[in-house]
Amino acid sequence: MFLNKALCALLLFAASADAQQSAARPDAVVAKPVANMYREASDSSDVVSQAIYGTGVALLKSASGWANIRTADGYTGWVAAADLRGLDGGAYAPAGRVVRVTEMSANIYSEPNVARHAPLLQLPWEARLEPTSGATQVDERWLQVKLVDGRVAWVQRGDVSAEFSPLSIKAVLDLAHKFLGVTYTWGGVSSFGFDCSGFTQMLERQRGIEMPRDADVQAAWDGAVAVERKNLQPGDLLFFGSGATKITHTGMYLGDGKFIHDTTHGHPGVQISRLDDMPWTQLLVAMRRVKP
Repeated sequence: MFLNKALCALLLFAASADAQQSAARPDAVVAKPVANMYREASDSSDVVSQAIYGTGVALLKSASGWANIRTADGYTGWVAAADLRGLDGGAYAPAGRVVRVTEMSANIYSEPNVARHAPLLQLPWEARLEPTSGATQVDERWLQVKLVDGRVAWVQRGDVSAEFSPLSIKAVLDLAHKFLGVTYTWGGVSSFGFDCSGFTQMLERQRGIEMPRDADVQAAWDGAVAVERKNLQPGDLLFFGSGATKITHTGMYLGDGKFIHDTTHGHPGVQISRLDDMPWTQLLVAMRRVKP
C-alpha cells in the first residue's frame, strides 16, 4: 500500500517514540471523505468511530499499512494509512483559511462545471476544505479549493461556509431536523451515517462544545449536570439503557415530550420519538444538561 514519504517518516517516529501529541497539533490529515477507525489494525475488526475529510489527527503508532490515530475529541482507533496524508507542506485548512461543508453532502469538481466530469469527491457535512490563496473566481457560484492531496478543485459556494460561530440551543434543535432520515451507521459521525452518540456529539459541536464520543462517557462527563425528568428543557441529553451503569443509547430532548435520535429501532436512522412511548420510557436512565 502506497504511503507518501512524509507520512512514512511520521509513522516511524510515532512508533519508535510512542508519540503523545495532541490532535490540536495534528501530524496528518484525513484524505478520505469518511475514514473508518477500527479497534485493531484490520478492516475485519469492529469500527469504533470515524474521521472526516480535511480534519487533523495525531499519529500514535503504526502497523503494516495501518496508522493508530487520535482525533480532536481524544478518540483513538486504527485507520488505513492510505486514508491519511502527512503534513509535509504545513497545516491543511488552517484557521482563517478554511471552509466547511454545510450541506448533507457536497460534490467537488475538477473544474467549475457540474456537467463535464463526474465529481472528484463527495464530501459529508463538516468536511473541511482549504480555499486557494487568492482563489481564482469564475463567478459567485464557485470557490476554488486545494484538496488534501494537493490538487486544485472547485466546490459550489452554496455547499460550504467559512462561518464557525457557535449556535444557540434553538438553532441546534432546528438544525437537528435537517438530518431526519439519515441512516444509522455503527461508529458513524457524518451525514453519510451517524450512530446515536456520534449524532449528539455533532449537535453539541455546533454550540462550540466538544463532548466525549460514547454515550456512557457522555453521561458521566463533567461538562454536563444531571436534571430530573420533570425539569427537562429543549437541548437536554437523554440516556437510555438497562441501568445507570449500562447506558447504550442517547438522544436530544426537543420539548413537548419528544426527542430526536439516531436509532436502529423501528426504521433505522435519525427520527423523532416520544419519551412516553415504549421502549424509551422504560429505558430512560439519565438526563443531562450541558454546561454553557
